[in-house]
Amino acid sequence: MSGLSDSAVFGWAAVAVVLAQAVTALIARRLGRVSVVDVTWGLGFVLIALVCALGGDGTGWRRLVLLGLVGFWGLRLAWHISVKHRSHSGDDPRYAELIGKPLDQGGLAIAIRKVFLIQGLSMLLVSLPVFAGMLLPVRWPLVVALGLVVWLVGVIFEIVGDAQLAAYKRLKDRPPVLETGLWAWTRHPNYFGDACMWWGLWLIGGFASGWAPAVVTVIGPIAMTYFLAFATGARLLEKSMMARPGYPEYAARTPMFIPRPPARIR
Repeated sequence: MSGLSDSAVFGWAAVAVVLAQAVTALIARRLGRVSVVDVTWGLGFVLIALVCALGGDGTGWRRLVLLGLVGFWGLRLAWHISVKHRSHSGDDPRYAELIGKPLDQGGLAIAIRKVFLIQGLSMLLVSLPVFAGMLLPVRWPLVVALGLVVWLVGVIFEIVGDAQLAAYKRLKDRPPVLETGLWAWTRHPNYFGDACMWWGLWLIGGFASGWAPAVVTVIGPIAMTYFLAFATGARLLEKSMMARPGYPEYAARTPMFIPRPPARIR
């Protein structure tokens, strides 16, 4: 498969996304839960990276690096969300409100149009730096190294933030709001970590390929950051969190997304 034209690689990646979304839609109908699409979000990026790694003819070592980084991110995210879903019954209220009717009573067609199609197109858009890195030669290796540093910062925020949240939930007499560790720096360290990882992938795949690829593919991390901070991530979660005792006060002294040292450090 290696050495396909750029358009062919993109086409096969799009086919992989369509098939993944189609299978997810069937599973969603069977389970009566649109939220299974959240698991496919991470897996879809892994499929795209795998297709591009096999079909692209860019610099070999960078293709392997990108496949490893995207694979780690996507598989970990899919596992994390699947575990979260197993601990909850019923569909995500966001999707229930968006669809408005059960999947087996006409809701599936609405879900395909409003959720599965939009998510599939978003995967292809966000993956533009991955396409560039898989199809083009490396022009600036030092930028790849910088991207790896940014990606690792994102991994630290995401993994440590998730671990601190899990430890907080295990406390019997826990305070109403988690505001220690990374959660004292930002109200959503895991979402910030996700965004950081995709800016790192842009540096590795887009920017390191040259100025033109950098400009064309920067929409990828911008879109991912928008999703995480304002569309379906932090901003949406804030609506329910603000009703929790102590959270408005916590929000007043802690940035929502981009970390800032807590007052006692500043």
